[in-house]
Amino acid sequence: MINKCIAIILGGGEGRRLYPLTMDRSKPAVPICGKYRLIDIPISNCLNSDLRRMFVLTQFNSTSLNRHIRQAYHFDTFSNGFVDLLAAEQTRSNQGWFLGTADAVRQSLHKFKVLNYEYIVVLSGDQLYQMDFRYFLERHIESQADVTLATIPVNAEDATGFGIMKVSDDNSIVDFIEKPEKEVLNEWESPLDEKFTSQDKNYLASMGIYIFNKQAMFDMFDENPKAMDFGKEIIPYAVHNENYKVASYPYGGYWTDIGSISSYFNANLYMTEFLPAFNMYDNVKQIYTRARMLSPSKIFGTRLTHALISDGCIIHADAIEFSSIGIRSRIGKGTLIREAILSGMDYYQTLNDVDDPNDLLGIGENCIIQRCIVDKNVKVGNNTKIIGHYSLEDSETEYYCIKDGIIIIKKGARIPSDVHIGYKG
Repeated sequence: MINKCIAIILGGGEGRRLYPLTMDRSKPAVPICGKYRLIDIPISNCLNSDLRRMFVLTQFNSTSLNRHIRQAYHFDTFSNGFVDLLAAEQTRSNQGWFLGTADAVRQSLHKFKVLNYEYIVVLSGDQLYQMDFRYFLERHIESQADVTLATIPVNAEDATGFGIMKVSDDNSIVDFIEKPEKEVLNEWESPLDEKFTSQDKNYLASMGIYIFNKQAMFDMFDENPKAMDFGKEIIPYAVHNENYKVASYPYGGYWTDIGSISSYFNANLYMTEFLPAFNMYDNVKQIYTRARMLSPSKIFGTRLTHALISDGCIIHADAIEFSSIGIRSRIGKGTLIREAILSGMDYYQTLNDVDDPNDLLGIGENCIIQRCIVDKNVKVGNNTKIIGHYSLEDSETEYYCIKDGIIIIKKGARIPSDVHIGYKG
């Protein structure tokens, strides 16, 4: 039945919480794990589920996202597969931008008229997880639901940040609340497996991943013409309307929402652990991206531990620890990289490109880069220390930001030699 589905991947709004990584790009285009972009995660999940008709909805800074999708995802002439990017546009019937997740889908429905489909899979473009949507669809059909929500067990501390649902024994959702207060949480427990309750995970949170019956979605939009958001308006309406059945698809695997700088930072560093629950080394659940045909990385005497090293790097560093190193990264002698994310570069520089051989892009010699995110095409001079720390206050300059104690060097920034940014304790 997966051939009766289309996937709609929501690109999100301005991505203010991920600024400055979203200063010149949309959220789905933000680099992750050295060589990928966030959009590669939902697209890879679709491809691994044989769901090959995908639309990506976006409206902010979509140029690099459009280029990445065009270069990465090609389907042969004899396939019905595609990944189409749909940007917000003015039409005779609508003069505005997307005003929310539901509004984005509503405005795009006319684009799908020529397709034969019965089910709509709605996905987010800024989450990290691996899911086979075929099992999700099977559960949706078996439960005879109009809409099914992918849900994940959470503890009381996390529950206040999500939409929480009360679920019956047959996995029907009977009540829904958005970001409940701690004082009322005891009223929102759901029956869960012991493997979750033993971890004090007694609540079911919405993952922002849905399967709708086509006609049910159309009807909900018609009945709620002013509703702009799925989680805040459409889903609660369906749960409390006796004409619709809303079901839960409990998911027990790894999932995280990349909605802030700290969650982005932690997710990248988590991938450097020995056996992270998100498996990038699976023969079946592959993560796809643009094939860049880069050379192997060269490493000269560097001590590496818990490090992701992408293609095309030239590394002379003293040590790299618990860090993700992006494509074409260049790191000088004597430098320490610890708990850092280097996004790498979009192109190589040669000595012919610069007047001074010390002016090449990358990280210079004898530097310390710690608790830091370095965006693409950055130059850090020699003997420079950039050290993030929990004690640092949020701030912004022309070349960097500090958020949650993490220093983010902006794309294309030039940091001079012999400077110290951040923690000096």
